[in-house]
Amino acid sequence: MNLIKSKQRVADHGEVFTPAWMVEAMLDLVKGETERIDSRFLEPACGSGNFLVHVLRRKLSAVELKYGQSDFEKRHYALLGLMCIYGIELLSDNIVECRANLLDIFVEYLGLDEADDLYRAASFVLSVNLVHGDALTMKARDGLPIAFAEWGYLGKGKFQRRDFRFDVLTGSSAFSTEGTLFAHLGKHEIFKPIKTWQPMGVKELTGASVQEVA
Repeated sequence: MNLIKSKQRVADHGEVFTPAWMVEAMLDLVKGETERIDSRFLEPACGSGNFLVHVLRRKLSAVELKYGQSDFEKRHYALLGLMCIYGIELLSDNIVECRANLLDIFVEYLGLDEADDLYRAASFVLSVNLVHGDALTMKARDGLPIAFAEWGYLGKGKFQRRDFRFDVLTGSSAFSTEGTLFAHLGKHEIFKPIKTWQPMGVKELTGASVQEVA
């Protein structure tokens, strides 16, 4: 593949793309995590998704190995795997391409078409998890602080969503470092979600209105 789109983009944004063989070698350094369906990965400069597509493929392989015999579980755990992948990208064309690349892999694995609720749910999740913004300023394109959704699978087709601010999450390591003023506090006492949603199924994840938990 071509590792640059243009010399101007390299000059303006330092944009280069990591070749697939190097991505695989780097992911092998954390092989166990890449093969966990619910392990979370964030690429703060995700480009068109070079790293994230390989992470998704590994997660889907784990889904197939564990749940391949049950269509219901396969579909829902595949969605959970997708839900655990996050990215931030500064350039608008890249974020669009990244979302499309991940959606294509997910759709191909499950054999979905655009009329399937799971197709539309996956598209919605990617619109939330892959953020058009700046990881350095921790702000989205609209100038608001970047927030990420933490997704969890409750079983029986139900998912739980809690939203957290990126700048708060990145501060967790500093607050919990041994010897600091806040080291004795549990993370749950400091880092609380900015929003918690009612459990929702795939149909509700297509973008339909869901209620926030008071």
